[in-house]
Amino acid sequence: MIRVLVSLAAIYGLVVVLMWAFQERLLYLPHAGREHVSTPADRGLAWEEVTLTTQDDLALDAWWIPAPEPRGSLLFFHGNAGNISHRLESIAQFQRLGLSVLIIDYRGYGRSEGRPSEDGTALDARAAWQWLRDDAGLAAEEIVVFGRSLGAAVAAELTASLEEQQAPPAAVILESPFRSVPELAQRLYPFLPARWLARIDYPVERYVAQISAPLLVVHSRDDEVIPYAEGEAVYAAASPPKQLLTIRGGHNTGFVDSEADYLAGIDAFLAEQADLPATR
Repeated sequence: MIRVLVSLAAIYGLVVVLMWAFQERLLYLPHAGREHVSTPADRGLAWEEVTLTTQDDLALDAWWIPAPEPRGSLLFFHGNAGNISHRLESIAQFQRLGLSVLIIDYRGYGRSEGRPSEDGTALDARAAWQWLRDDAGLAAEEIVVFGRSLGAAVAAELTASLEEQQAPPAAVILESPFRSVPELAQRLYPFLPARWLARIDYPVERYVAQISAPLLVVHSRDDEVIPYAEGEAVYAAASPPKQLLTIRGGHNTGFVDSEADYLAGIDAFLAEQADLPATR
């Protein structure tokens, strides 16, 4: 019995060490699809390739997909796996809502240089924002910041930093957000001291409390990766004006499974809260 307990303790200790050492590989999945599988042209969309340069001199891959008669523009931060070419369904949806889209691959993702990190994704987001302001010539009040899953954390951090500069966007949409990496890890791995092992933070709850721009939190009750309760907690922590849009479907499919309600909810939010005229 003592040998069994010692063996179990050794295995548990090894799991703890591995979780601490390799958490970047658990959170960032840049190798889950490096090559582009398609382009916006496959959806009949006009587009151009864009190269962004970050403050630390990395080149990031991005696409600019202008809408024919845009009501505004959307800065799109995707989730933790794959690359921009895996988000064509979402891009097409936002086009139907009359939004031009700038979507980027974080450092280390797709064809972008570098390796992903929490500080790095913050620099990547700033480079994308500056491109919209300087190269596309857009005013802050014409831009909607959108993030899904990991991208919701990147979007929240960027928007909080813009608040400090007193240049907030027209609105921010966080889809399937989590409270923070330590809190999510503890929820997903209750048998480990995950909260104390986490070296990556992304404190979304703290960021949304600093945001004055209209906020829409979108989350599915069926989300099998980031529980619905995480989205509820982010919504509760946010300052008004804010709205919560509840959808159905999986973590990676909710925006398609609930497409009618999803698009109608975003459309109404943009019209009512961001002063971007409704299209539907």
